[in-house]
Amino acid sequence: MKMDLETRKKRAEVIVTKLKELFPTTKSALEYCNPWEFLVAVMLSAQCTDVAVNKATEKLFRKYNTITDYVNADPEEFNSDIKTIIFHNNKTKNVLATAKIIHEKYKDKLPQTMDEMLALPGVARKTANVVLGIEFGVVVGIAVDTHVRRLSNLFGLTTNDNPDKIEKDLMEVLPQKEWPEFTLRMIDYGRKFCPARKHDHEHCPLFLELKKAELI
Repeated sequence: MKMDLETRKKRAEVIVTKLKELFPTTKSALEYCNPWEFLVAVMLSAQCTDVAVNKATEKLFRKYNTITDYVNADPEEFNSDIKTIIFHNNKTKNVLATAKIIHEKYKDKLPQTMDEMLALPGVARKTANVVLGIEFGVVVGIAVDTHVRRLSNLFGLTTNDNPDKIEKDLMEVLPQKEWPEFTLRMIDYGRKFCPARKHDHEHCPLFLELKKAELI
């Protein structure tokens, strides 16, 4: 049953407050040194663990120091460099094509609007939201990854499974200033307290907090 907007807003307020208490500071688990490397890492992370991405990019970022290095990269060699990453064939095509666009159209600087980011090969809303919000403070949406999708449904912030619809539901109930770190904190929370595997969910901190607030 779909919950009314006011109840969802109350739940969101309790959840954000508790997440801040549990994770006063937060940052992406991906390792990088500049906005371009962050974009590459996020693109590689689709359906892949951050641990696997960091292991691959540790060598990748040493080998390819500049966007020009990516533009001049041999596709077969680059593909071999990221062969441990799931869907590495498509990701090779997208990363190298994006590098060419960034180099030629944007003079090696990442664009800072959603429309421009979405025009880049392999960049969907989740990736664009993460990069724009964290690197440039451009907050136009909420990145919905697997943790955000699962936990937002679990705690009654949405009843949708489609990431775009989930994002819209979350934008209705969360203050815009909370959007970038909400995703990061939900990821941290899912990993530390509430994984997808079977566990004692009724003793998860957010469940207990919502229960205390009589919102469950």
